Amino acid sequence: MAVLPFRLRLRTAAISGLSPSTSVVCPSRQHRDGGSFSCRAAAAAGGPIIVSGDPPTFVSAPGRRIVAVGDLHGDLHQTRAALVMAGVLSAESDCHVWTGGQTVLVQVGDILDRGEDEIAILSLLSSLNVQAKSQGGAVFQVNGNHETMNVEGDFRYVDPGSFDECIRFLEYLEEFDGEWDDAFLNWVNVSQRWKEEYRVSPNGDWLPLNFVKKNKGFAARASLFKQGGPLACELARHPVVLNVNDWMFCHGGLLPHHVEYGIERINKEVSNWMQCSNEDSDDTNLPFMATRGYDSVVWTRLYSQDSVERTRRSWDVRRSNPLNIWFHFSPWKMFVSYRTVVTCLT
Repeated sequence: MAVLPFRLRLRTAAISGLSPSTSVVCPSRQHRDGGSFSCRAAAAAGGPIIVSGDPPTFVSAPGRRIVAVGDLHGDLHQTRAALVMAGVLSAESDCHVWTGGQTVLVQVGDILDRGEDEIAILSLLSSLNVQAKSQGGAVFQVNGNHETMNVEGDFRYVDPGSFDECIRFLEYLEEFDGEWDDAFLNWVNVSQRWKEEYRVSPNGDWLPLNFVKKNKGFAARASLFKQGGPLACELARHPVVLNVNDWMFCHGGLLPHHVEYGIERINKEVSNWMQCSNEDSDDTNLPFMATRGYDSVVWTRLYSQDSVERTRRSWDVRRSNPLNIWFHFSPWKMFVSYRTVVTCLT
């Protein structure tokens, strides 16, 4: 643990090797979201987990073990390895069973891009959340810059195999007749079979002159991740800043002007933008505070800079913001992640 500016604490622990229109009905906020949840086992942990905010912003999880996992970037194999190492996923490769009991797992963004099993990872985490809730635990996701980039339509970092996964996923959805939750939660269990049946190599057949395949892949991804698309709505369930007990989780970092603006307000604006659901505002405009600029929530890298630069920048921020006294003595501890990490915080 290192003591950082504003007396916030950053925890990292690296593990090696990790590195057009559609008829699909968007997901509704059903039983997978909720204000509180518990089971008999929760009493032994100190009480039920209580969640406030939509998307979740403040979480009270008394007595829980908290595990944070950083960037996963579409690598399902290493995602499983990380979760098994954290003690929250069964080791058997052909099943996806929550073994964390009352643990609270927080994934801190950047599930998308670079790898070819992004939707399968989203499905896995959602499935584990349903299982965890029944045992007094929970799984939370925090959106990072690669999630917001994909909703913008910025596909520069998408692996060719991930375009193929989007094509397969859309075809798979046709079997479920609009039953989004069932289809989405089950995808991780069948995605590898679908991949094998399609005989997709790591780069598929994305040859330079295969324009038909490229266009189909781009169209499939755009239909899923565009504002109001089914996977954009799925991402909209999750915040960009999450407070669990005395820990703050965000992908880039939380600065005083973010707190002054309001973290629940930031989460709501990003969620509305992803869903394109706020009729009172222009949702085509990005929530700048969270998603754009060197000091936005998902893009700031203040806490990853060397100590000299970080000290200079943090002093500039403190001098320029009226909340500097409060933020300097804040009791919060912060977890941010720009790489794949697994850390047990409590």
